[in-house]
Amino acid sequence: MIAFQSQWLVWVVVPVAFGVGYVVRKRLAALRRKDAEAQAARLIEEAKGQAQRIAQEAELAAKALEFRIRNEFETSTQTRRQELADLEQRFSQRESGLDRKVDVLDKKEKQILQRDALLGGRETELDTRKQELDRMLSEERRMLERVSCMTVEDAKRTLVSRMEHEVRHEASAALHRLEEELKQEADARARKILGLAMQRCAAEHTVTSTVSVVTLPSDEMKGRIIGKEGRNIRAFETATGVDVVIDETPEAVVLSAFDTVRREVARIAMERLITDGRIHPSRIEEEVTRAREDVERIIKEEGERAVIDVDVNNLHPELVKMLGRLHYRLSHGQNVLDHLKETAWLMGVAAAELGLDEALARRIGLLHDIGKASGSEVEGPHALIGGQVVRKFGESEEVARGVEGHHAESGEQTIYAVLAQACDAISGVRPGARRETLENYIKRLEKLEQIADSFKEVDKAYAIRAGREVRIIVYPDRVLDNGMNLLARDIAKKIEGEMEFPGQIKVTIIRETRATEFAK
Repeated sequence: MIAFQSQWLVWVVVPVAFGVGYVVRKRLAALRRKDAEAQAARLIEEAKGQAQRIAQEAELAAKALEFRIRNEFETSTQTRRQELADLEQRFSQRESGLDRKVDVLDKKEKQILQRDALLGGRETELDTRKQELDRMLSEERRMLERVSCMTVEDAKRTLVSRMEHEVRHEASAALHRLEEELKQEADARARKILGLAMQRCAAEHTVTSTVSVVTLPSDEMKGRIIGKEGRNIRAFETATGVDVVIDETPEAVVLSAFDTVRREVARIAMERLITDGRIHPSRIEEEVTRAREDVERIIKEEGERAVIDVDVNNLHPELVKMLGRLHYRLSHGQNVLDHLKETAWLMGVAAAELGLDEALARRIGLLHDIGKASGSEVEGPHALIGGQVVRKFGESEEVARGVEGHHAESGEQTIYAVLAQACDAISGVRPGARRETLENYIKRLEKLEQIADSFKEVDKAYAIRAGREVRIIVYPDRVLDNGMNLLARDIAKKIEGEMEFPGQIKVTIIRETRATEFAK
């Protein structure tokens, strides 16, 4: 019964509870809906107000932008209108100017047409006159040919030949007159300077060959010099670097070497060995060493003596030593150190006459061939090598340029370089200063005569005065008197271009005409 009541309560209470809950939820949902609707309405109102404010602000901004754009547009439009107005005004001015130019061109065109018409008439008239003149010239030419018995080409050749002859005559006369004037002035000045310089200079005329002869007390000494199986002579040649020639020459031994310093060392050592009498390899080495020391001392003394002789101060010791070595060097048979001293004296005297620095001139003259003391250690012309050497040992740039330029091998030529060239040539070409082999001498004379004979106007050529002058006999019918100066000049130029020679060569031309007749 109780269980039945419980089920009944469940079946009654549960639906009632569900119903009450449904009613309550419905009422709550209605209340919530009203609240939501009210809140939504409020939000909508707020959104509308905010949207209205934004719309008003946007409208104000758009109006402001529109106003600003309108102002800018009006300003730009006004500027463009002003520019267009200016352009229109300029175009109108140009148009009016073009109109005026067109009017002027029209007028000029009319004038040109009138001139063309006038020129056409004149051209026709000129053509007519030209034809008439041509006809008259042809008649005159035929008449002249009949009268002169010459064609036009013959007359041209005659006229050209006559004009050429007159021009060559006038040119030769003018050239001869100008050369005579320059020679008189230059010769007087040069003769005074060089004559004074050479009068103040005195030099020994010595010639040294490439061999030295040592005198022996007797022919017996030759065997002792040779030694057992030739050991002494081999030791001597090895120590000195010279060739010992023992031939049939009585009581003499010949020492041969191109290097004069080595030959001098050998000569001194040989003389000491002969005097001492003890000749064997060890003794030979001792004497050669002593002789080499003596020669070095002599080299130093000769260099110092040369510096004192020409009065040159503050010269580097190495340069003094190099000068001393040139005491044993020859150039065309002339002692190079003597040549340097002689050139220094000449340059000093000439510089004093020209108003130049006498001490500097002597210094350059003494050092101008210093490059020859370098031997084969440095390659190149000795003048350029000498410039490098003096710079190396502290000489001034003026001295270096003078040394480099004494053979005109450097680009820059100073007054001292030119003076060194002249004094170097004077010292080298004076009588007895240098010598040359017979073969070279004959070749030089033959070459001189061949150059003169190469000209068609030359009949015979003779080299005289040891090659210092070439005397030329020309065909009288090929060269006139007024053309001899030009021919001599041409021959001299060719000699300068094809030959090397010390000093100068005089070109003398002889023209003679002989007339022969027999009386019967």
